[in-house]
Amino acid sequence: MTSSNQQSSTTTTTAKQVFPEPTVGALIVDQQGKILFARSHKWFDKYTLPGGHIEVGESMVDAVRREVKEEVGLDVEVMEMLLVQEAIFAPEFYKKKHFIFIDFYCKSKDQQVKLDQNEIQDYVWVYPGAAYNLKLDSFTMKTLDTYLKRGYGSFPSGGLGSSLSTLTYSPTRQANSSSRRRFLVKNRCSARTRFAPRPSVFQASFLP
Repeated sequence: MTSSNQQSSTTTTTAKQVFPEPTVGALIVDQQGKILFARSHKWFDKYTLPGGHIEVGESMVDAVRREVKEEVGLDVEVMEMLLVQEAIFAPEFYKKKHFIFIDFYCKSKDQQVKLDQNEIQDYVWVYPGAAYNLKLDSFTMKTLDTYLKRGYGSFPSGGLGSSLSTLTYSPTRQANSSSRRRFLVKNRCSARTRFAPRPSVFQASFLP
């Protein structure tokens, strides 16, 4: 490649993105304590969190609500900021981009997902421990870790045994007996024993 071609290539690459792009993500929990994960071709078919960019003049909380509604058709209550992460040209993403991920813990009373079929190709509702059996992108994994470390993710009032028959819901994925066994082991360690509740680093004082 000649010097002029190299300079042209560099200019084209840098012109694609001038500044890091702040984006919001939603770790959505339903009334049973299950979390919604979305499979996206942009993450090479790994499971990630619904979310996207913040528009000019839009608050982060409003961006979360809008992106969730657009991508999965749910109305959510934004509870708390969980984690801020920086992704610089992450090989897990299909484009060379610099993101600042700001992930929020959200609640939803509805489990009826309506996919946009653009950003997201599939989805799954799972209990927190079972989520570790999914193919998650590394940033989503860290957000899930933070959610559990803060003391969330406990079992529904029916107890561990009553939840086994509804361990996982997905239009394309069913839990098998081995994943159930891994679910028991991981939840006993993480959600109940290893992670103790602790005060939030980010308080929700900015929420309406």
